[in-house]
Amino acid sequence: MTLDSQKKSLPPWLEKFSLDGKIAIITGAGSGLGAAVAKGMAMSGAFVILADINLQAAADLASELQNAGLNGEALNIDVTNAREVSDLADRVTKEYGKIDILANIAGIAKRMPTEDFDEEVFDKIMDVNLRGSFLCLKYAGRKMLEQGFGSIINFGSIASVVANPESMAYSCSKGGVVQMTRTAGVEWAKRGVRVNAIIPGTFYTPLLQQILDKDPAYAEYFLARYPIGRFGDPEEIVGACVYLASDASSFVTGSLLSVDGGCTAY
Repeated sequence: MTLDSQKKSLPPWLEKFSLDGKIAIITGAGSGLGAAVAKGMAMSGAFVILADINLQAAADLASELQNAGLNGEALNIDVTNAREVSDLADRVTKEYGKIDILANIAGIAKRMPTEDFDEEVFDKIMDVNLRGSFLCLKYAGRKMLEQGFGSIINFGSIASVVANPESMAYSCSKGGVVQMTRTAGVEWAKRGVRVNAIIPGTFYTPLLQQILDKDPAYAEYFLARYPIGRFGDPEEIVGACVYLASDASSFVTGSLLSVDGGCTAY
């Protein structure tokens, strides 16, 4: 085979990165990393379900995708509500016949010293980040187990594996997401459902901007922990997610993939 002919037809291993024909649910898809992942998966061929508590933000992104000739639908979801999550899984399966991919991205954060950490805020962060991720994994996972295939991508954080001062609730919630990933990944490995986690570093998102507005020194402190010398752009998370969602990662489950500019290696 000549080089020219190789360019015209993708090798089999490269074709496995395609998401053509796959149905993907992305929680937290209305903004930040969720929106970037939704766009990337749609561009890779998936029909994306943009699930967000902010329906207007998700609907705006759905319109943007449709105007670009891509496929997406916005659905309102509170990931802490078991009935809503169960109904979402039922609806997607009924309308589209399957759920190939779940990207568990919805999350919140708040910083304060541990000794002063507000208990209601702690409970809310745990509810959204850990319980919400569990509910989505549970109900989408049931559908995947019934159909015999699927890929779940949980979103941890550098705070899952290293200390993140003044972020007690966030760190606890994201540490839990890692163990949830490993447990489900092992439990479901022989049943066709893969479960992995992305470990993102700090990315320029609306959530980060809120933190910087209140504490500008945060950027300087955290940049010192990044060997690459900068924070990430949301688009830089997409490749890792497409890989874990696709058949290219068919032998990968229960794993953590760091996309963090070297932070956790430092």
